[in-house]
Formats: sequence, C-alpha cells, structure tokens
Amino acid sequence: MTDLSALLTRCAVIYEPKGQAGEYAPLATNPYRGCGHACAYCYVPLVTKQKRHEFDAGAVWRDGYIEKLERDAAKFQAAGITGQVMLSFATDPYHPGDTMPTRQALEILHHHGLSFCTLTKGGTRALRDIDLFRPQSDAFACTLTSMSDTFSAKWERHAAPPASRIAALRVFHARGIFTWVSLEPTLDVESSLAIIDATAPFVDLYKVGRANYLKEITRTTDWAAYTQRVIAKLQRLGKPHYIKRDLQQYLPAGYHNPLRVPQHHAGRVAA
Repeated sequence: MTDLSALLTRCAVIYEPKGQAGEYAPLATNPYRGCGHACAYCYVPLVTKQKRHEFDAGAVWRDGYIEKLERDAAKFQAAGITGQVMLSFATDPYHPGDTMPTRQALEILHHHGLSFCTLTKGGTRALRDIDLFRPQSDAFACTLTSMSDTFSAKWERHAAPPASRIAALRVFHARGIFTWVSLEPTLDVESSLAIIDATAPFVDLYKVGRANYLKEITRTTDWAAYTQRVIAKLQRLGKPHYIKRDLQQYLPAGYHNPLRVPQHHAGRVAA
C-alpha cells in the first residue's frame, strides 16, 4: 500500500475516484448532496441511490463537511503529500443554490498546500472565486454538450447556458489559469466538434467521452467515426486531449493518449 493509499483510508471526504470518474482526477471531494442542474443524462442519482426528483431539487451541504475537509487536508499536509483535488463528481461546485461551502473548501485546500480543479456547468457563477485560483497549481473546467442554449435547456434544464460557461472559460484563461473542457457526454457529434472549434483559443485540454445510459444515443451513434473525427480535429489544432476508455477501442494502434496531463501552468503568473 502506497503512502497516499494509506492516507486516503484515514480521510473522510477526500477520496480517490474509481471507474470512469477516476479517468478525470486522482483525488476528489464532494461538498454537497444533490445538484439542482437537473441534467437529464445525470447518472449520479443511480450511483448514490437517490430519487432523481430529490437529487434535482437542489444541492444540500453535506453535514459536517467543512470540518471533515479541514481534518483531511491537515492529514495531507502533515504527510507532506500534495496533489490536485477535483470538485466535483457527485454534484456541481457552482450549482444554482448557496455555493459558499465551495469557496470555503477551496480556501481550506489552498491553506493546507493542496491544489484544486473545479468542473462545473455553473458558468460565470464561478467567477466569484477566481481570486483563489493560482496559475501554477489550479485548474478550471466546464462540461459542454452543445453551443446551443436551446439544446442545452432540453438536456441540462437548470445549468448555466453554454454561452455563460464559455464566457467563464475565457475569463479564467485570460487570468492565466489552466482550462479544460469535458466533452462527456457526447449527445450530438456535430455539436461536440463545433465546441472544439469555438473554444480552442482559450482551452488547454479536452477530455472526450461518449454518452452512456442513453439508449437512443449510445446505440445509434457511430462512435468509431466520431473518435476518428475528434482526434483529427484536436491534432490539427494542436490541443492536448484524453480519450476516455469507452472510446479507446477506436484509437489507432499505439496512439499517444496520456491519462494524466498536468493541469496547471507552473511558472506562469496571473495577469
């Protein structure tokens, strides 16, 4: 058992994601139970055994979360172990409700020598905390499924519209913060390809996955053709990327597809 593995067994709210979530980050924490974005494709209620209507009703601060995070982060600091902690897999750090616990969590991680990454559909709500992000250690990421606000409203009813998420990416990028986009789930092939074209100037990394749990999309999309098209575009644009395991069978033999790309701009300073 490694030092990190031993440490994680003593932690309450910082954990090592497994399965598909583990492809996104080595460490994570979830300040809330529930979300409120009401995304039609969300798998979290199934995993956490919550009724979907309760999950979609809004995010609730997990009991004792801040105190537990403080203790976990102090254990990392005492062990001299650093790393980037991602918020969040089972919720959204910038959901439509009260997100002050998110800011508190980022402050705690910062104070104890840990870096962080936020993955959100909250758009410009995240700009409140931009002062906490450090170019040399932290990252800001958005999930994007379409450039169309109308399309997004169908699938992600209460999430910030794509224009708001893209605006947030632009601002974080301008501040020297590492930015990345999750193209998962891919609900429409042409939409995902269009997202890359529109965001490439201010996005540092793309993580690409297919749609799961959506039979009408999962079974009818030509995932092989999509994978070939998306890697061709990303290569042409010179953009670092990671193709998730569900699509890796369609990659050319020996394709360079690193699981972990450093998500920071070490040595750079904010403007």
